[in-house]
Amino acid sequence: MIGQKTLYSFFFPSPAGRRRARSPEPADPGTGVALVAEESGDAADSPRKKARAGREDPRTPPSSPLSPEQLIRIQKNKAAALLRVAARKVPVGFGESWKKPLSAEFGKPYFIKLMGFVAEERKHYTVYPPPHQVFTWTQVCDIRHVKVVILGQDPYHGPNQAHGLCFSVQRPVPPPPSLENIYKELSTDIEGFVHPGHGDLSGWAKQGVLLLNAVLTVRAHQANSHKERGWEQFTDAVVSWLNQNSSGLVFLLWGSYAQKKGSAIDRKRHHVLQTAHPSPLSVYRGFFGCRHFSKTNELLRKSGKEPINWKDL
Repeated sequence: MIGQKTLYSFFFPSPAGRRRARSPEPADPGTGVALVAEESGDAADSPRKKARAGREDPRTPPSSPLSPEQLIRIQKNKAAALLRVAARKVPVGFGESWKKPLSAEFGKPYFIKLMGFVAEERKHYTVYPPPHQVFTWTQVCDIRHVKVVILGQDPYHGPNQAHGLCFSVQRPVPPPPSLENIYKELSTDIEGFVHPGHGDLSGWAKQGVLLLNAVLTVRAHQANSHKERGWEQFTDAVVSWLNQNSSGLVFLLWGSYAQKKGSAIDRKRHHVLQTAHPSPLSVYRGFFGCRHFSKTNELLRKSGKEPINWKDL
């Protein structure tokens, strides 16, 4: 009986025995015992099932049919395609030297939405400056020649004033109070400076002074009406690009708003001069007597750059 039970257990092993079986012991030829034992082993032991189990194992990374070189080429082609799409979205009047450095912004959802907002505003209200002058700062000041950055906040909202350069107004419009105070400081800081009789600061921009407002459009007679619509993100990108890709720039941050916008500027890579805003409300809190214009030229000379002729207006 013992022998019969032993033989029976080989033909009909218990479930526990099937789970433990991995490599069956060889049996006498012709008994069929070896065949039964092999079939009772773990399902994953067969080559086909092992391969399937390997594919289903989350620890096994999927193999790519593409070579590393092909994957790199695909990524480059995707990037080039995105640039081509962005290039078609370049707004009217955008300066040539600025297109490639800022092209990534044009295709982003916030910028597309911003352009739609401004276009809709122009349908119902008067918006300053006119479309061809929104980006005057890119037309007059080549990105490769920027030496000084003056950050403003919002375009002037009166007729014929704003033309795409912060603090600047078109001729023959009289200079607004803030610009008059800038001229007063210049007259005490720069020897020989004389009030030019107009408010057009294009002469500075042509020398490499970037006159950049944080917000680039405004509804007529409504200051800050285009605030927080997306312009701030775009002009942050401008400042960020200059911060990372230039060196020895002089940033003039007048007032708390400009100082906050310029807080990320690398002080080891660039020079930062800051004081109160030149508006009548704050000009006596530090703007008068700051001598930022002569100090800027000193810093430019130390960086090996040509100083600004502030009298050339």
